[in-house]
Amino acid sequence: MEDRQPMIALIQRVAEARVEVGAETVGAIGPGLLAFVAVEPGDGEAQAQRMLERLLGYRIFPDDAGRMNRALADTGGGLLLVPQFTLAADTAKGMRPSFASAATPGDGRRWFERLLELARARHAPVAGGRFGAHMRVHLINDGPVTFWLQAR
Repeated sequence: MEDRQPMIALIQRVAEARVEVGAETVGAIGPGLLAFVAVEPGDGEAQAQRMLERLLGYRIFPDDAGRMNRALADTGGGLLLVPQFTLAADTAKGMRPSFASAATPGDGRRWFERLLELARARHAPVAGGRFGAHMRVHLINDGPVTFWLQAR
C-alpha cells in the first residue's frame, strides 16, 4: 500500500443542507448525507469509484429498531457533495496548516467533478457545491452523526 492518504470525505447525516455561493443556492437536499470531500495527490478514478461506494453504502441511517443499519442507497435520501481541500491539510506541527498534502487545484477539480458525475449517474437526488468558490454551507446535523471516510 502507498504511504499517501486516500481521497477523504467528512460525512454528516443531515435533516437538510444547502450550499450558497453569494446570494445563489447552488445545491440543496432534504434528509440525507452531506459529504465534504478532499482530493489528495495520486487520487483518481479508483478512489472516486470507491468513495462513491462508501458514500452510498455506509450504514449510518436508522432501521426500524433505531440501529444504524441502513445506507443512503436504502433510504433514497439526498447526497450533497462539497469540495473542501482543507480536509487534506497537514496540521501535525506549527500553528498554520500546510496544504502540500492536497491535490493541485486542477486535479482536485477534476476528481471532485468526476465523483459528482458518478454520483449523479447512480443516485438521486444529488447536489454539489462549486469547486474553488467561497461557499456558505448550511446544515442541520441529524443525531449528530459525523464520520471520517477514506477511499483507498
